[in-house]
Amino acid sequence: MALALDPAAQDLLFREAHTANTFTDEPVAEEQLQAIYDLVKYGPTAFNQSPLRLTLLRSPEARERLLTHMAEGNVPKTRTAPLTAVLSYDLDFHERLPELFPRAPHIKDAVFSEESSRETAGALNATLQAGYFLLGVRAAGLAAGPMTGFDAQGINKEFFADGRRRVLLVVNIGKPGPDAFAPRSPRLPYGDVVTVL
Repeated sequence: MALALDPAAQDLLFREAHTANTFTDEPVAEEQLQAIYDLVKYGPTAFNQSPLRLTLLRSPEARERLLTHMAEGNVPKTRTAPLTAVLSYDLDFHERLPELFPRAPHIKDAVFSEESSRETAGALNATLQAGYFLLGVRAAGLAAGPMTGFDAQGINKEFFADGRRRVLLVVNIGKPGPDAFAPRSPRLPYGDVVTVL
């Protein structure tokens, strides 16, 4: 086998997994979220900076605050999903670098003293972590419905009023409901993507 991961796990994480658009009302347990995070936290980021932050919206009140900032087509599925996560990056991630990257604690000030460098690095590395998070949701036997159709400024003001976080992605999470998945769209073949020099 070319891959070490068994075929059933490959299907669960990639080939059979789809973005979900409807969900059952079965709740997502806190233990599941902890298990997901405890798995995906090991995904690599530059200098182990780990800038991703998760804001879990369980209450109807929190969900209503979010819905006012979602694109119209994303409102119904977000309203009915058992759990919605707002994925953001922390502009002050560098404060944890002496703890997270102890072999080079000077990186905190040498590389990330300027907020502009933290914004660029935080967005890139949190986006990597968001991908790991989606795979972790699938690994837990749940479906994810990631969305970028929202008013980012509105969500930042609503949930991160101190200005120290920036929203990247909103993800509905749960067991897929009726007609949850659209047909699989085509993917680019290897030869169209890979250049060998």
